[in-house]
Amino acid sequence: MSLSKQLLILISGLFLIVFSVNFVLSVNNIRSYLEGESQIHAQDTATSLGLSLSPYMENDKDPVLETMMKAIFDRGYYKEIKLADVDGITLVTLTNEQIFEDVPEWFISAVPMQTASADSEISSGWNISGVISVAINPGYAYLKLYEQVKTSFYYSLIALVASIIVLLMVIRITLSSLKRIGEMAETISNGRFDIIEHLPWTLEVRNVAISMNSMSSKIEKVIQNLNRKLEKIGKKLHQDELTGLGKKSGFEADMKDVLSSHTEAYIFMIKIDVLSDLVKELSSEAIDLFIKEFSGILKRASENIQIGDVSAYRFFGSEFVLLTKDMPLEKVNSLANALSMSFAELGEKYQKKDIAHIGVAPFDPFSTAGSILLAANEAYEKAQLVGANGYYVRQSEDRAKDMAEWKALVFDIVDKEDYKISYISQVENFETDEVMMEEAFSKVLDKNGAALSIGTFVSIAEKFVKIVDLDKSVISRVMHHVKAEKIPYVVAINLSSRTIKNSNFREWLAPLLSSNEEVARHIAFSLPAYAVAKEMDVYQEFIDFAQHLNAKVIIKRFDTQSLSPEAITELKPDFIRLARDIGHGIEKDQAKQELTRTIVEICDLLDVVVLAENVKSELDFKCLKEIGVEGASR
Repeated sequence: MSLSKQLLILISGLFLIVFSVNFVLSVNNIRSYLEGESQIHAQDTATSLGLSLSPYMENDKDPVLETMMKAIFDRGYYKEIKLADVDGITLVTLTNEQIFEDVPEWFISAVPMQTASADSEISSGWNISGVISVAINPGYAYLKLYEQVKTSFYYSLIALVASIIVLLMVIRITLSSLKRIGEMAETISNGRFDIIEHLPWTLEVRNVAISMNSMSSKIEKVIQNLNRKLEKIGKKLHQDELTGLGKKSGFEADMKDVLSSHTEAYIFMIKIDVLSDLVKELSSEAIDLFIKEFSGILKRASENIQIGDVSAYRFFGSEFVLLTKDMPLEKVNSLANALSMSFAELGEKYQKKDIAHIGVAPFDPFSTAGSILLAANEAYEKAQLVGANGYYVRQSEDRAKDMAEWKALVFDIVDKEDYKISYISQVENFETDEVMMEEAFSKVLDKNGAALSIGTFVSIAEKFVKIVDLDKSVISRVMHHVKAEKIPYVVAINLSSRTIKNSNFREWLAPLLSSNEEVARHIAFSLPAYAVAKEMDVYQEFIDFAQHLNAKVIIKRFDTQSLSPEAITELKPDFIRLARDIGHGIEKDQAKQELTRTIVEICDLLDVVVLAENVKSELDFKCLKEIGVEGASR
């Protein structure tokens, strides 16, 4: 029950108690007053009538006696007037049994009144000649009492209604501030830090509002500081310290993005061939300067490009990579040629004619990260045969026939649901050592029974808009598995970007989850961080949609390069799973420990569970537990 209802009932109850007591006392006082007045009136009437009849009592047959008595009796206030002689013999009796219909019987029964009566002796000279008796009709008293009670009741009722209306207004004004404070607390828990600008006038509530404003501001500052710290650590973790270029982990994340989005892209594999010779000739400071100048050429190439997008990375030592997106082949050739000329100019500065070679390989729908890197390395080896600072661009193969075969295979498998689901990557809860999550993984076989690359299969399914049907089928199977096996933990299901954005998918999913609320609580939709970062609004809407239907959401492969820390505050997923590279070797890497610790601190404030992935080392496993990560898969 709300506080406003409690206050309303309490105050109304107190009012009714006070009113009831006051009403009963008032009725009793009025009744006592009317009874007293009736008694006085009866006595006065008997006395005055006795005096009036005294001269005529010598002849008890005198008609004047009855005439005078009737003159008094006809006023209607009397129930009975009786005249008796000195021996008690009744001479005249006048009776009125009038009933007042305006007064209900229940009222007469509830408020009994005594009939007022009085006697007066009549003297004739020095002798008593008779007695006059007067009894007042109580109906008149009842009528006055009833009318008074009605008037008091209606006025009290009006006062009660008016008081309740005023009370409601006061309570609404007072509690609106408390409601705003409650909403503010809810927004704080959701990662939004508002303040109450118009403070309430009630002193106690005003003090609470001021305290909430202060708390909101302080928590916001804490999270902002943690976010800045996280960005700084993440930048340090994902950037090469010497050159400022991205590390291999960043390249791998970007490659996954390219493969899932079907973007036209090329990899430039660049290796400094003379680095080993320069190490023998120059000091370490000079070598660092050379590498910085070399990486500067790659930076300028990525910054000055007009068509497409270019990102530069340093893998290790002398090995560098450029990743181009949305760049046509002729521009790729122009870029490779420009880099070759820049390398030649740098070589002249260090008296080296040939310092590096460039191998370029394209992406295609059938590629995996490993196969593309292998193709780029093969192109690099061919570039070495071209000449000094040479480059070789591997041409895209005509895969039209392969694409047609893949399309037919994908459609056939999805339509027939001819695939298997296995449950892998069980996440162990550090506190209980029990399984808290596992991932549903689809396994696809070709006509010969050989396993197909699931990445390629999904990529082709997305290209031909078949991925939505595949995701629907997987969800149905997983939910049936959870229900049939009574799975007590969460099962993660991967969803593609195309499925997330499909309105028909949501129309299909909503009734399915609504009709299986208990099963929905054990389902988590897994979303890659790099995909979420590209379309925040779309994913925010889907996360709200899924959580409203009791399902959970996990953002996987999270690192500060893929998704900003502020995004977690806005999105409020149920889980985030750290990128695999963060958990690997964390026991010996202070930067990774600090990064993970900061992520955990932010997520604790937002009530988001942090998980790690594919942790092999027992030392890493123990380190993650000490930092505060809630669970990890092996």
